[in-house]
Amino acid sequence: MEWLLLVLGLAVGVGIGLAVRRYLAASRIQSAESRAQRVVSEAEHEAETKVRAALVEVKEEIASMRREAEEDVRLRRDEVVKQEDRLTRREDQVDRKQQEVERKEEDLGKLEANLERIRGDLEKVAERHRRELETVARMTAQEAREALQNQVVDEAKRAAMGTVREIEQRAREEADARARKIVTIAIQRVASEQTAESTVSVFPLPSEDMKGRIIGREGRNIRAFEALTGVNLIIDDTPEAVVLSCFDPVRRETARLTLEKLVGDGRIHPARIEEMHERSQREVEEEIKRAGEEALHEVGIPDVHPEMIKVLGRLRYRTSYGQNVLLHLVESAHIGAGLAAELGVDPVLVKRCALMHDIGKAVTHEVEGSHALIGAELARRLKESPEVVHAIESHHGEVEQRTIEAVLAQTADAISGGRPGARRESLETYVKRLERLEEICTSYPGVEKTFAMQAGREVRVMVKPGDIDDLTAQVMARDIAKQVEEELQYPGQIKITVVRETRAVEYAR
Repeated sequence: MEWLLLVLGLAVGVGIGLAVRRYLAASRIQSAESRAQRVVSEAEHEAETKVRAALVEVKEEIASMRREAEEDVRLRRDEVVKQEDRLTRREDQVDRKQQEVERKEEDLGKLEANLERIRGDLEKVAERHRRELETVARMTAQEAREALQNQVVDEAKRAAMGTVREIEQRAREEADARARKIVTIAIQRVASEQTAESTVSVFPLPSEDMKGRIIGREGRNIRAFEALTGVNLIIDDTPEAVVLSCFDPVRRETARLTLEKLVGDGRIHPARIEEMHERSQREVEEEIKRAGEEALHEVGIPDVHPEMIKVLGRLRYRTSYGQNVLLHLVESAHIGAGLAAELGVDPVLVKRCALMHDIGKAVTHEVEGSHALIGAELARRLKESPEVVHAIESHHGEVEQRTIEAVLAQTADAISGGRPGARRESLETYVKRLERLEEICTSYPGVEKTFAMQAGREVRVMVKPGDIDDLTAQVMARDIAKQVEEELQYPGQIKITVVRETRAVEYAR
């Protein structure tokens, strides 16, 4: 019974709970519906508000776009109007130019017609003029054409002659260049010493007391000395020295040897002076003969007359412009042989001609006249060949040259006398040229030292390796060569060598 009551009570409780839940759910649903209606109404109101605002904005934007479109259309309309105006004006200009062109075409047509008429008139005038010319000249057009052809041929011949002259001039220039090369080669093969002498000799004395002994009592010693030797003995204030003066170098050398023997012996009186003078004369004659033999041996010429040997030896004591004549003859012989070898001529004959060409200078103080003619007569008397005699007599132009040997002997003489350093005047010019050559090279920046070598035929320029690179060194060599060509005059060519040296130094410790 209790269990039943318990079940009934539970059932009643469940029913009551279900009823309460339904009521609560219904109330909640009603509350949610009311809220939903309120939210919907609010959303509808807000949406309506936004729609009205959007419509207002759209209307404003549409109005703005309409205004911009209208403004753009107006501007485009104005631009179109302007373009139409420009096109209209351009069309007007084109029309005017076309009219002008048409007018010029009409004028051109008229001018062409006038030209045709004038051409016809000119042809008629030319034909009439040609007939008149034929009448006046008494020749036909064919004859005139032939005359013109002859004139053209003459002009061509004159032009050809001018070309021939140019070719000849070029050939002469090339011949001069070839000749200079041959002369340079001949000079390079010769190396001769030059002795500059004068008409006085200074003799040193061991003491001042010797001057009084040379003068002698009342001057008898000095008078005897001058009378025997033919040399002036000058005793002045020069300490421990006297001067021997004479234009004849043989007599001056004999007097010098005589005085040397007298001073060495210490006994000075007229008899002793005469004895020493005779002994000195014999020594000088032996020295003259020896000098002639040495010159012939050096040149390599055999079969010379003994008297010619003595004459040659006397030239050892003869000078010309400060140049020793015997050395000049030997040098001329070598140069002549070199020239002959280059030109294919007999070098032995040319050498003999060059060696003998100044032989007359040995006796010019004894015989009056040109040394060339005197030397030729002497050589003829001493049985020299006609070629040698002719070379001697013609080397200064007194006689016209007829052989190649005479020309080469004269050339060798000029080269020996005119080469750098041969004579005093040439020596000064030569030294100045070398100094100027070194000055030109030293004037360039970066140059450390300059050396003129091989008688001025080569210059070595030492440059600073830090200031001058290899390319600059090449440019410097070319610039120096160009400046030397422009400023200096010299035979042959000058080699410019720019030396750039780099040294690496390290120490092993």
